Amino acid sequence: MAELRAAVIGAGRLGTLHARKYAAIAGIKLAHIVDIDAERAAALAEEVGASPLADYRALAGKVDLVTVASPGVTHHEVASAMLTAGIDVLLEKPMAETLAQARELARLASASGRVFQIGHLERFNPAVVHLHSIVKNPRFVECHRLAPFTERGTDVDVVLDLMVHDLDVILSVAPSEVASLEALGVAILTDRIDLANARIRFQSGLIANLVTSRVAARRERKIRFFQPDAYISVDYEARSIQLYRKTPPAPGAQFPTISAEQIEFGEGDPLADEVNAFVASVRSRSTPAVSADDGLRVMELSERIKEVMLTDSVAP
Repeated sequence: MAELRAAVIGAGRLGTLHARKYAAIAGIKLAHIVDIDAERAAALAEEVGASPLADYRALAGKVDLVTVASPGVTHHEVASAMLTAGIDVLLEKPMAETLAQARELARLASASGRVFQIGHLERFNPAVVHLHSIVKNPRFVECHRLAPFTERGTDVDVVLDLMVHDLDVILSVAPSEVASLEALGVAILTDRIDLANARIRFQSGLIANLVTSRVAARRERKIRFFQPDAYISVDYEARSIQLYRKTPPAPGAQFPTISAEQIEFGEGDPLADEVNAFVASVRSRSTPAVSADDGLRVMELSERIKEVMLTDSVAP
């Protein structure tokens, strides 16, 4: 197995986590850590046995694949340079700051034949992986993703910072075109939307209600599916599912009964699974687990949600 050279662009919290995962993969040489903060790049590089760089453009010809974990507003600039240089890219969410930028990145990846994976981490959450086997024709979805305020991620609004996780899960588990939507967003501590609510009606008949806040008093990350035969509640952080199924009435009984099941998936390591999936796609030259098309669908829906927030009306 030929050794692949990797780099991580961005030495913040996420970049640090990605760097540690690459350093643990056999057949990967984590060659460089890139950050405009030289001290931060040097500290992480020393930890993982890599060399620090201040300019991502210096990576051309030096690595085969990269994680881009720089601030969201830089994703288009950085990822486009990597794709153009012939480097495979795992791009942390959001895919870009705008839909136009995201489409340009997808076009560049296709034209250059590069593997381009979007970092929607919840796809690798074992509870979400299991959802695909039990979610059948859901009629209603309810999501709550709440977090206390931190400065991380505030270069973009809360839709691109946090809501995209749940949008991606819904679109992957129950794909359908959007029929209509209502949305409301409020800027509270920043000059961007910090609290958002979206109610989406899909052509399949599914209705999804999402509440997302980065100024909450407590942390909560849950998604609930209601379908004709079951209620499925997923706790993203606990990596667990509460499953309630409707069973036919017993002989002589008038009403169905409900059986309950608690499914625990343990700790796991979704980020390691994500990085390993990316490396496997690079080696096999196959479509990644979360493709550019997947990322574009999330960006398109995010943009529609924000457009409705600006007009404070219902989008046809």
